[in-house]
Amino acid sequence: METPSFNTLEITVDDGIATIYLNRPDRMNAFTREMKDELLAAFDYTDADDAVRAVIVTGNGRAFCAGADLSSGGDTFDYKKRGGEGANPDDAHRDGGGQVALRIHRSLKPVIGAINGAAVGVGVTMQLPMDVRMASENAKFGFVFSRRGIVNEAASSWFLSRVVGISSALEWCFSGRVFSAAEAKERGLVRSVHAPEALYPAAVALAKEFADQTAPVSVAMIRQMIWRMAGAEHPMEAHKLDSRAMKSRGGSADVREGVESFLQKRAAVFPDKVSEDLPDFFDWQGEPPFE
Repeated sequence: METPSFNTLEITVDDGIATIYLNRPDRMNAFTREMKDELLAAFDYTDADDAVRAVIVTGNGRAFCAGADLSSGGDTFDYKKRGGEGANPDDAHRDGGGQVALRIHRSLKPVIGAINGAAVGVGVTMQLPMDVRMASENAKFGFVFSRRGIVNEAASSWFLSRVVGISSALEWCFSGRVFSAAEAKERGLVRSVHAPEALYPAAVALAKEFADQTAPVSVAMIRQMIWRMAGAEHPMEAHKLDSRAMKSRGGSADVREGVESFLQKRAAVFPDKVSEDLPDFFDWQGEPPFE
């Protein structure tokens, strides 16, 4: 597939790894409606392209994302004023950061956040549905909503406590303070902290671990199974889903290749494709309707 071009993003694909760069460096990659729409399109692309095995999200310039673009001043978060004629009707009543977070949540490819600099507001909440977050020593994080008179968004009232626990989630959101990469690692928000020049290579190395010698369909299913079951009411729900998934995968060409390659002590070449071979017993990219 041809790699798309965007105004607020840059996207590259190299050796199965797609990198999405937030690309408004003169504005510290501040989040806009256009960036929201382009992020949705970028993840549509990475899901549809079977050559993409993993996704890295990072920022161009010195910031990851400094939060919402505040150039509209006090009207920045006034949804009634933003939902004007010709606007996407979702923008009149749905949080844009939440649309991005839910799209990342539905991703069929592993997603790694390489947090290269400041990440506040939506710049940090959009990271929460990413599977792994890695940070530069220069990164700063802030759930600053209480200091702007708003509330946490991007479905972070669901994601944040699942990532770091409810006490850290509430402390950070109550205070709205900005904190260091070291604190983010200590509390479990990020996996690891790196020298600035080492961050992206470390993210690529991890992405290759996800992509090399693994079955793409299995990885897509595993990602959705673990994320979906994070909100299940009882482990029986996971048992039901696991059982259906094992039954479906058990007779697949991928399983035959995985076992035979192991017995023959050779690298596996998995034939199944995410675009064609996900089983149909589960809506792998569905979500409840917004009402």
